[in-house]
Amino acid sequence: MNHDDFNVLNNYVYLDNGATSLKPKIISETISDYYNNYSANAHRGDYDLSLKVDSKYENSRKLVQEFIHAKKTNEIIFTSGATDSLNKIIFGFFKNYLKENDEVLLTKSEHASNILPWFELANELNLKINYIPLDNLEVTLENVKKSITNNTKVISIAHVTNVVGDIRPIKEIIDYAHSKNILVVVDGAQSVAHMKIDVQKLDIDFLVFSGHKMLGPTGVGVLYGKENLLNNMHPIIFGGGMNASFQFDGTRIYNDIPTLFEAGTPNIAGVIGLGEAIKYLNKIGMDNIQKYENELKEYAIDKLKTVKDIIIYNEFTKSGIITFNIKGIFAQDLAIYLNKYNICIRAGNHCAKILQDEIKIKNTCRVSLYFYNTKEDIDYLVKVLSNPNIKEEII
Repeated sequence: MNHDDFNVLNNYVYLDNGATSLKPKIISETISDYYNNYSANAHRGDYDLSLKVDSKYENSRKLVQEFIHAKKTNEIIFTSGATDSLNKIIFGFFKNYLKENDEVLLTKSEHASNILPWFELANELNLKINYIPLDNLEVTLENVKKSITNNTKVISIAHVTNVVGDIRPIKEIIDYAHSKNILVVVDGAQSVAHMKIDVQKLDIDFLVFSGHKMLGPTGVGVLYGKENLLNNMHPIIFGGGMNASFQFDGTRIYNDIPTLFEAGTPNIAGVIGLGEAIKYLNKIGMDNIQKYENELKEYAIDKLKTVKDIIIYNEFTKSGIITFNIKGIFAQDLAIYLNKYNICIRAGNHCAKILQDEIKIKNTCRVSLYFYNTKEDIDYLVKVLSNPNIKEEII
């Protein structure tokens, strides 16, 4: 990895990777190459430019398959992001799978995208939604076991949460859930970019993630599902590209997966750019990224604990997410103060609005690390937070 690949790092300490990652120059170059030199549609033409697009587009699907170790490329569906993927799963599969009084098991630390669609479906089908209790803000297998009832049909949880940053014991949860004939949906938005994921070893039923959190473009994401489940999923968007034929009387034949779920002209440039992002990550190595982030997180915690009046809410979680406040300073005010020193962090409820029931506070500051962050970034953050005149400057 070359820091020169990321122009933003020349002027800012960027510590908001949980919201979106920076993009290396190769991504914009790849996207520009598509728009400038072979900007044809995908799966529509019989001429060289269009066939080149087909090849690049499907090569990205192959790269995603290999990246998450899926069994087949047809288990990879391109979407606009993790939110879109979750909606397609919830309203395309579970709307036809669940019945009245069936139970969906979530946690209060889930992102809005993994809660609001379930609320909508629960209202429509009269489902029950329950929450796995958190133990020191983390999910344990024991609490999962305690939460499951005879009506539990699906568990939908993040692999790594975007506020607390706890890494859930996904393999153990899935193994136990499957022993009870319960399906598991995994929100991988905060994990796929930071650690090696093997959907076959983990036995994941559905996995979703976004390209923009893993060096890729915005507006592109992935829906992974086991082939047998995808074959029982219904499209919720209909149009060109997903049908083989249709007649005036309503007779229609739809394509097989994955194009069944990719109606309309897709985000071709985004998909090709995502493929390039995966190549970039593969060169560094996901194990190397996770190891480095763990070391940087430990360093950051040790340094931050020296800051006067700091409260760290997730000191012992293993991801690169650190959630904190400083006594007497409102979270957004602190973020605005740091911005004066060109330090970018996130402040607020981080789209996990019901987590306040557990953490007992509505707004927090969040530092989220990635492989291009350094100890020097942390030292500078701590120096600015340790300013003895910090409260006066904010006022």
